[in-house]
Amino acid sequence: MQKGFLFYFISSLIFVSFGCHKKTVPSKTSIKKSEVISPLPPPKPIVPRPPTPKFIIVNDAVAKKAVDGRLYYDLEGKRYWKNKKDGKYYLYNKSMHGNPDFTPATQ
Repeated sequence: MQKGFLFYFISSLIFVSFGCHKKTVPSKTSIKKSEVISPLPPPKPIVPRPPTPKFIIVNDAVAKKAVDGRLYYDLEGKRYWKNKKDGKYYLYNKSMHGNPDFTPATQ
């Protein structure tokens, strides 16, 4: 019984020691071309965005109505609000709050 246990123990140690250490390195001729890493593609050129217009002209039929009754239009992630005086849609800014041309129509 002791000899059988000792045989299995030594054989497992030999198996583990050979299995964990890789002594061979593949030669460069054995590496396939598909395994070679290709260089990175060139970076895409940076295309500048056109500047955001300060105002736009939109048909009121395509504009949306806010809860308070004002008309607005969203364009490329920017919100434009309708000016009652000239009918153009202006890019949102803080000065619109005090301007009576951008206040909602009273009913």
